[in-house]
Amino acid sequence: MALESRLELKLSQKLVLTPQLQIAIKLLHMPQLELSQTLTNELTENPLLEAADATTTEEIPQEEKEMVESYDDQDQDDSELPLEKMIRFASEDYFEERGSDGRDLGYFTPGNTAKPSFEYFLSNTTDIYDYLSWQLRLSKADEDMRSLCRMIIGNLNENGYLNLSVEELMELTKRDSESVEKAIALIQSFDPPGVGARNITECLRLQLKLLNLQGTLVENIIIHNLDFVGKKKYTEIAKLYNVSLDEVISAVKIIEGLEPKPGRNLSAAATNYVVPDVYIVKTDNGYQIVLNDEGLPRLRISSYYQKLLKQKQTLSKDDKQFLEEKLRSAIWLLKSLDQRNKTIYRVTETILNFQKDFFDMDIHHLKPMNLKDIATELNLHESTVSRVTSNKYVACSDGVFSFKYFFSNSIQGELGGVSSTSIKEMMRRIISEEDSRKPLSDMHIVELLKNRNITIARRTVAKYREELRIPSHSQRKRFIADTPNSR
Repeated sequence: MALESRLELKLSQKLVLTPQLQIAIKLLHMPQLELSQTLTNELTENPLLEAADATTTEEIPQEEKEMVESYDDQDQDDSELPLEKMIRFASEDYFEERGSDGRDLGYFTPGNTAKPSFEYFLSNTTDIYDYLSWQLRLSKADEDMRSLCRMIIGNLNENGYLNLSVEELMELTKRDSESVEKAIALIQSFDPPGVGARNITECLRLQLKLLNLQGTLVENIIIHNLDFVGKKKYTEIAKLYNVSLDEVISAVKIIEGLEPKPGRNLSAAATNYVVPDVYIVKTDNGYQIVLNDEGLPRLRISSYYQKLLKQKQTLSKDDKQFLEEKLRSAIWLLKSLDQRNKTIYRVTETILNFQKDFFDMDIHHLKPMNLKDIATELNLHESTVSRVTSNKYVACSDGVFSFKYFFSNSIQGELGGVSSTSIKEMMRRIISEEDSRKPLSDMHIVELLKNRNITIARRTVAKYREELRIPSHSQRKRFIADTPNSR
């Protein structure tokens, strides 16, 4: 087949995301903490942006606001930027602008009180590796043994377990098995009890050694029948060792008091706190929606570059092009940020209207709702509503909830559709009030829900129970040893 070159003309349609639309989509999906980091990075990279004082209030002429609103419609490649008008644009005034229907967007202002220095919040936490290394330095081991122990300590996981075998440690450290075993034994003598174990059985046996319970029923159960304890097969254990059920229950209570993860109390993992994006405050006149912008820098166009851009005749072609590009980027960011806040406000307001009974009363009045309901009400695409509600939280008088919490499937009952979230809460309450000696089976829970005009299958109850991380009825059963007074 011969190769040839030729020109062809084709017509095609494709969707192209403009830079402004890309920024708007990214900002819409960001949670509070990520947005704060993004805006901080923009302040660093874009010289046209600066952090505005929260107390700054400048009156912006209406013609400039109209100019910014119509900025998207201009052909930005062929027309010159109206710099003299755009450079006086300030974001804090743009954010104070009311919605088109007169609503107060209610941005949260933390106030002008002086904040303490960050030095007050800094601390040096001690993890399990530092704690064991400190004990190693206090030991009487020679330097060769300490070097080997440091290598082993570095291979412990965050729960304090050693995941490497003796053979693997021998190959890693180039030492003989006797030295490795001595090093492991030294580490296992450190605090917390059970550290340096290679499995759960060894971990619990190390703790029994300190309690002088070696060779007892407790140790035999740990070595041979630990799976029976998890399944609460106490009667089988009693028959196996020819002891009374009371003795087995007493042994199990000792096992339950041991620590299966000795290193977790020394974990240096940072705790991530939920920062609500929206506050719903109940007032005498109804509910007020407040967008949380605490910790977010308030952006505006730099006053220094405002003056510089007015002196266009003193700028070179490259400088002018650079500043115009950064100005365009700043305008896009500010408009996208405001559009994000307005969209979050509208979605929150619609959820509040749909779930008003929940905010007025409790979780049992949560109604079934999906993304399509909100999208139809606001004339938005479902993907937009999904971005708004992903990884974002709302705080109200009942606590802090994920936006996704308010979306649930509908379970058809005799009195109409019931939210699956409400059914899970009913199950949680029913199980919390059960007799621990005779826990309710899934079928029994089905019957109790049926008495409340909710008909669901047993497998659905089992599914919801697993989602709630509630064990089965056999694992929830508690055995109480007989006392002399009860006989």
